[in-house]
Amino acid sequence: MGTAWKRTHYCGMISTNEEGQEVTLMGWVQRRRDHGGLIFVDLRDREGIVQVVFNPQHSQEAFAVAGEVRGEYVLAVRGVVSRRPPGTENPRIKTGQVEVLATEAEILNPSLNPPFPIDDVEVDEAVRLRYRYLDLRRTRMYRNLVLRHRLAKATRDFLDRKGFIEVETPFLIKTTPEGARDFLVPSRLHPGKFYVLPQSPQLFKQILMVAGFDRYFQIVRCFRDEDLRADRQPEFTQIDMEMSFVDQEDVLQLVEELMAYLMERVMGVSVKTPFPRLTYAQAMARYGSDKPDLRFGMEIADITEAFQHPQARVISEAMAAGGVVRAIHARQAAHLTRREVEELASVVQSAGGKGLIPLYITSDGARSPLGRAITAEEVERIRERLGAQDGDLILIVADEPEKASELLGQVRLELARRLGMIPRDTYAFAWVVEFPMFEWSEEEKKLVAKHHPFTSPMDEDLPYLESDPLRVRAKAYDLILNGVELGGGSIRIHRAELQARVFKALGISEEQAQRKFGFLLEAFQYGAPPHGGIALGFDRLVMLLCGEETIRDVIAFPKTQSGMDLMIGAPSEVEERQLREVHIRVDQRAG
Repeated sequence: MGTAWKRTHYCGMISTNEEGQEVTLMGWVQRRRDHGGLIFVDLRDREGIVQVVFNPQHSQEAFAVAGEVRGEYVLAVRGVVSRRPPGTENPRIKTGQVEVLATEAEILNPSLNPPFPIDDVEVDEAVRLRYRYLDLRRTRMYRNLVLRHRLAKATRDFLDRKGFIEVETPFLIKTTPEGARDFLVPSRLHPGKFYVLPQSPQLFKQILMVAGFDRYFQIVRCFRDEDLRADRQPEFTQIDMEMSFVDQEDVLQLVEELMAYLMERVMGVSVKTPFPRLTYAQAMARYGSDKPDLRFGMEIADITEAFQHPQARVISEAMAAGGVVRAIHARQAAHLTRREVEELASVVQSAGGKGLIPLYITSDGARSPLGRAITAEEVERIRERLGAQDGDLILIVADEPEKASELLGQVRLELARRLGMIPRDTYAFAWVVEFPMFEWSEEEKKLVAKHHPFTSPMDEDLPYLESDPLRVRAKAYDLILNGVELGGGSIRIHRAELQARVFKALGISEEQAQRKFGFLLEAFQYGAPPHGGIALGFDRLVMLLCGEETIRDVIAFPKTQSGMDLMIGAPSEVEERQLREVHIRVDQRAG
């Protein structure tokens, strides 16, 4: 490119304000249309598209250049901004009132024919990821990453004003149990020893509280070698925060302020605070999930009392085993076909449930596949309990209490999707609090921490720590948005004697604790303040605000669900020399 070329404007920023001005534009050719005597080129850069007109009467040389260009050629153009002739305006684009009459043009770089159009058409994701540098040229992807940038900047601005200090923590650390597999990094200088990539900065941010930083945050990269899905990646980003001398209410209030600020600042949307709060027990009973979607109703109800002497075998057997009967009530949904209801039943069966009992409330009475096994008296009690009217559909599950709710929770979401009950452009935040401190692991045959072993138990449950640990609730909390867990945190244990009791409940010996967490336990002996914090999934937040279905569409260079980077071909084999340097030998046998 000659020294005379210097861009003066972005393509997408040209408007009637520049009418009559000479401008120099640079970008990619979106489309070229040859109308014989005139050539029209849609020139695109990150800000949008502008139409450039090449007329041989204005410049034979520029017209000749336009004749050579094809899609995705990189082009420099100099010309004069003019209003489009009446009737040729394009209201679909920002620059639709104007065009640029070209006087000079230069091809800066040709392009191969791209494997897919660079506009917002549906393209197979594998192809998009293989040619990610082309996919990122698309308006939708650029918009997503700009929104991500603005959310990150607004987060830093807000937390800076709240007295937080951003501190970077290391990526090469010691393995500690966090609930997922670690990515191992062999040490060349220390044969047979390994670093791991951090699943979170959890221990370091607690160390920073001991160090007196009082308020820490970081928009940090984390790594987990786990099975992937739409909202998981092996490397992901979270907004990490920790605060000293706070209780749970302080943390929740600050995060609500942050979310309200981000929604107003970046999205122009006002959200009401404080957010609704549900205990874990309430969320499970009413929504069958610890991340309930509150954008619609259709809560789960217990109708066990309607069956005093059940004749239906599936119900009587469940109740005899200590189970319950629960239901969701879909208003004016009795029109669903048998096939549609069977598809809902398959959701229950695939999740390990015994089945789904539909009860259709019609003007001719109630009907069910169980027939007369559900008596008229039971139907009346159900109708009274739920407030059901003619035309409604009731879906019933009889099972163990928590399982019945979990099964109906899945049915609730699927049914809401089918009935169009989930509103778009609605943001329903909520807190779930009072999580169980421990849960039983069938795989490990022991108690494990529901969050992590440094979570503080609720004060009133401390007497049960040794006698009935599964009864103990934690000072733990999750932030939910539209049925997605945005993040979670807790008030931490800061006293050695309580930490020892929790380790004992988890079956962690003093020797194991010292080996895994010795540096943190040692630090706690030097005046650890009360502290707590939270980690928010930044990728998930961006995904929800962009209206995307997967975090892969809000990460510049993501991995596939099998953990592959299709663009660069990672993971890949390495040379034998590199393996020897880190004292590794590869065993290809299946293990």
